[in-house]
Amino acid sequence: PTTRGIAPPPATSSTSLSVFGKRKTEAQKAEEAERAAQFWAGEWVCKDCGYIYNRGECAGMYFEEQGPGFRCPQCSGPRRRYAKKVGDRVGTTLDGGDGPILLFSFGGLIATIAFGVWAVQNL
Repeated sequence: PTTRGIAPPPATSSTSLSVFGKRKTEAQKAEEAERAAQFWAGEWVCKDCGYIYNRGECAGMYFEEQGPGFRCPQCSGPRRRYAKKVGDRVGTTLDGGDGPILLFSFGGLIATIAFGVWAVQNL
């Protein structure tokens, strides 16, 4: 008797059983741990919107590996607006925080007032 319409059993391939990838060797695990030790182990937080950097959402790259063109996925803030989070405290941003902005703003205000006083007295 012939068995038409019945397909032969499929041949097992090497990929059919490795759905989750291959197991890492001890050398690969050690290399990955050594690489991870080079980067900040805590969280990076966007000071503008509070977004916490998630390595899994950003191509598996550590925050320090992101280039200067990196933007916050939530608010499009620049990379320099991220700060290290330690416990429940957020540190200074990569651009020095708001201190330099305030310093130059007050300096500009004082210079404008001084110029106005000088202009009133001499003109």
